[in-house]
Amino acid sequence: MSPTATRAPHVLYVAWGFPPSRGGGVYRALATANAFARAGYRVTVLTATRETFIKFTGADYSLEEQVDPAVEIVRIPFAWPAMETDVRKWSATRALAPRLWRKQLAKSDVKDFPERNYGPWRRPLEQAAREIHARNPVDLTVATANPNVDFMAADVLNREFGVPYVMDYRDAWMLNVFDGDLLHEEGGREDLLERDLLNRSREVWFVNEPIRAWHAKRHPHLAERMHVVANGYDPEFAPDPQLQAPPEYRPLTFGYIGTASPKVPLEPFAEGWRLARSRGGSLEAARAQLWGYLGFYSTPSPVLLRLLDDYAQDGLSYEGPVPKTEVKMRYGTFDVALLILGTGLYVTSGKVFEYTASALPIVAVHDPNNAATDVLRDYPLWFPVADLEPESIAVALQAAGDAARNADQATREACREFSLRYSRDIQLAPRVQALRDGLTGANAPTQGATS
Repeated sequence: MSPTATRAPHVLYVAWGFPPSRGGGVYRALATANAFARAGYRVTVLTATRETFIKFTGADYSLEEQVDPAVEIVRIPFAWPAMETDVRKWSATRALAPRLWRKQLAKSDVKDFPERNYGPWRRPLEQAAREIHARNPVDLTVATANPNVDFMAADVLNREFGVPYVMDYRDAWMLNVFDGDLLHEEGGREDLLERDLLNRSREVWFVNEPIRAWHAKRHPHLAERMHVVANGYDPEFAPDPQLQAPPEYRPLTFGYIGTASPKVPLEPFAEGWRLARSRGGSLEAARAQLWGYLGFYSTPSPVLLRLLDDYAQDGLSYEGPVPKTEVKMRYGTFDVALLILGTGLYVTSGKVFEYTASALPIVAVHDPNNAATDVLRDYPLWFPVADLEPESIAVALQAAGDAARNADQATREACREFSLRYSRDIQLAPRVQALRDGLTGANAPTQGATS
């Protein structure tokens, strides 16, 4: 490096869930780390060990191949006692007095940080951040949540070394995105922590405008540093747009890809599906397939499995997880996309953007007030439900089936054009560039500089 050149800036990206994690937030984490690397930053990712995801949440190994080779990954152990099933590792208290053990665990979990299961990770996370900074000085920290404990790596580097940071919310800390209520009490430990962190942040990112607006109203003096960085879809994984109608001789396939949590209205959908299919027409012999995970963990939810089994005779089936690298292929087998989301004014879901890239008819099975409605409102083949009653769902399914048979190529082309605005790189680029421009003094980068 020449004496007058400034070294490329070093970004520490903190994300509990990073490949091979298969959690919903992993795609945002992967894309963000790669975006900073492509923009000329030196990037270090601080995350949990691979074994954490393999053992507890399920892993998608194909995602590791998508990490930019220039990104350094630092993994530190994460203990999750509540999820430990190996009885050989249980304490005597857990084995002999499980209620007492759970009470002690609940208390110890929040001793260092007020977040069940994740609180004990604060100290290891802070120490790892210090060590990374000592070895390779950090110019900017970007921490993504949840879990919210991720923010503490940014906190310690800011307090001790003055490193600026960005808080990237995939969800919200104080806001219940499903019902709009507070998750924690005003003036409580979580509230005070969040306020302090927000006050010292360089920028704060949210996944949609309703969540940003809620926080801006709550913290008006910080509104200017709050930005929407929508999830978007990843072009390398996105489905190819389907611009032709399926063959008339083949029954239609309706498809869902994603994590079906208990918040997702699977039972109302199943009832609406049974009703719509019984009416024949474009849904004659049609199939509805659910791909992804049933619940948040590697083992499918027994409750959801039983529900789907009850509707198997109606052509509804659970097909299992899909590696990210196979998602494009799977979309190619659908004629209609099913967007089934939990109720909530502030709920968008990253899948909504990927769905638009398919140019397929999209049946929006969720509360019409969800934030996803704002995303899809002008999508030419959008079929929202009026409510979550079976009849309303059936009507939307029938309309989408008719569109799958009859929509012309011009309409499908318009769907493809609509989707281009939601490419994830378009969402990230403005903020990545603004941060580059905003770094000053010792943190100032030079375009194209190398270490």
